[in-house]
Amino acid sequence: MGKYIKFFIVGILFGIVLVKSEAVSWYRIFEMFKFQSFHMYGIIGTAVITGITLLLIAKLLKVKNIEGSFLQVPLKESGFKRYIIGGTIFGLGWALCGACPGPMYILIGTGVPSILIVIAAALLGTFVYGIVKDKLPH
Repeated sequence: MGKYIKFFIVGILFGIVLVKSEAVSWYRIFEMFKFQSFHMYGIIGTAVITGITLLLIAKLLKVKNIEGSFLQVPLKESGFKRYIIGGTIFGLGWALCGACPGPMYILIGTGVPSILIVIAAALLGTFVYGIVKDKLPH
């Protein structure tokens, strides 16, 4: 249990950063989808560059994960169509509710009770996908 405390603390700090940077602001997300502001693109771009840099450093330093194996990014199946369809569905959901999955939980902490409807719908969608995934083309 004690080893998970550090993840809890990092999660809290990450939530604070997202709130202070306005990454969970519906208005900022609305601006992004209307191409009216660089703010969110800057945050997303910074996150991508940071992730790539940290993965490269971890690979160079041969960092191991909590299970003791070396960090590696698993190869994904190629499939342009599935990424376009999945990305479009994700983007539409993000645009409609004004939050992607991580910030949904942060918005509870900021006092936005209506996000509970979005979280319930996301959980239901995940459950339904789990039931029908074998019948879908992947």
